[in-house]
Amino acid sequence: MTDYCFPRHVRLLNAEDYQSVFNDTSSKVFAGEFLLLARKRDDNQTRLGLIVSKKTDKRAVGRNRIKRLVRNSFRHHKTPLSGLDIVFLARQGIKELENVDLHNRLDKAWGQLAKKALKSPQSKKHEQST
Repeated sequence: MTDYCFPRHVRLLNAEDYQSVFNDTSSKVFAGEFLLLARKRDDNQTRLGLIVSKKTDKRAVGRNRIKRLVRNSFRHHKTPLSGLDIVFLARQGIKELENVDLHNRLDKAWGQLAKKALKSPQSKKHEQST
């Protein structure tokens, strides 16, 4: 049975965690209304951090809706994303998306992020040396 909870060990908890992703981003997925940044970890643990500012939605209800949908989607897609620290950065326009549309865009973005993360850095080094 798959574990769909969101405990502390799968969250980015402090500023240092977020800063490490911003400073050492290995994969990015831009989906218009949001941006996913990822950094490879040394272990197989996957962690998620959420940034939904007041600029994206002035009402706390709207910001919480976005975070709830992202957490729910992440729970179902975290297995192929193993070994990554991920930051979800909401952008303006996300509050206009319906729940179904946001969920579909997130599904697509998780897949793109997993595909980009699977590309090994050794293959990039090999391409650069030839």
